[in-house]
Amino acid sequence: MNRYSIAALGCVAVLGVAALSMPSGSRAATPYRSSLPVQAAMPGFDGATTWFNSAPLTPAQLRGKVVLVDFWTYSCINCIRTVPYVRAWADKYRAHGLTVVGVHSPEFRFEKDLTNVSAAVSRFKIDFPVAVDSDHRIWQAWGNNAWPAWYLVDANGKIRYRQVGEGGYDKLERAMQSLLAEARGGPVDATLVDPAGAAEQMAPDLRQLDSAETYVGYRQASGFNSPEGVRRDVAHQYSAGQLGLNQWALSGRWTVNAESARAELAGGAIAHQFRARDLHLVMGPGQAGRTVRIKVSVDGRAPGADHGADIDADGNGVVTATRLYQLVRQSGSALQRRVEIRFLDSGAEVYAFTFG
Repeated sequence: MNRYSIAALGCVAVLGVAALSMPSGSRAATPYRSSLPVQAAMPGFDGATTWFNSAPLTPAQLRGKVVLVDFWTYSCINCIRTVPYVRAWADKYRAHGLTVVGVHSPEFRFEKDLTNVSAAVSRFKIDFPVAVDSDHRIWQAWGNNAWPAWYLVDANGKIRYRQVGEGGYDKLERAMQSLLAEARGGPVDATLVDPAGAAEQMAPDLRQLDSAETYVGYRQASGFNSPEGVRRDVAHQYSAGQLGLNQWALSGRWTVNAESARAELAGGAIAHQFRARDLHLVMGPGQAGRTVRIKVSVDGRAPGADHGADIDADGNGVVTATRLYQLVRQSGSALQRRVEIRFLDSGAEVYAFTFG
């Protein structure tokens, strides 16, 4: 399973977008027929552990509708930045015969927690049906292998288009319009949505991006530079010295597990040397109902105008749930910077850095 990296933005219209075909000849011929090829029958959503915003949906119930299936997981920055578009498509085309179905297939264990998923659905203002795929049964039935990924299903229940990775929104919307016109036998609004994305939902600045997603848990970690090396699954005292670009380190007493690292004592910190407009950190308080205070510095100082949406200009923030937090948004040119996140309370769990 893969999150599509920033380098993959806008590059992967796997089946291609075909224009509307308007055949000449008999009046009985359908005047609006998409030239998108039939790929396979829609597998459906058997295996969902629960649904949000809807009773369970079946292919039979969706027959006659064009269906956009959106595979996502709530802490993935690539998925988060697509939410304004998916929400806008659901709103714009609902009356024209489109049904959007989100499939939430988790990457981390905490993304299987229904309380966490429900909070994300509310936080992102998602009002379309969401199938919770905690056991990846829907993922496997569809042969999916990445987040985010979209599948377009026509009114006859056939998959006609697939696209993976954020970006390329115009291609996906044109494909959507072609299938809606085919199903309706008439044109649909051919304009394209252009939703605003605030905070972590803003499109990345690719021109100034030299850092890629960095996992903290030892299963996928790269760039770790504490001189002690990783001590797996045991509490250990770490230190942080000089860091090169895209290196990171722990300081204080931490337990590094396969998916995450846990701060065993108050005062532990994690530092990263990066170059990007935005820096985010997927983290949580360790237990439901707890809060963990954090203090963020950039190059040893309060971030000031470069603070992200989840901290203030002095670098103060509070971790109240396990999710992605935006800690840095550089207000000018994206310089190479060293960020340090100090945890003023024990128990915090840290999963991954992402950038934009």
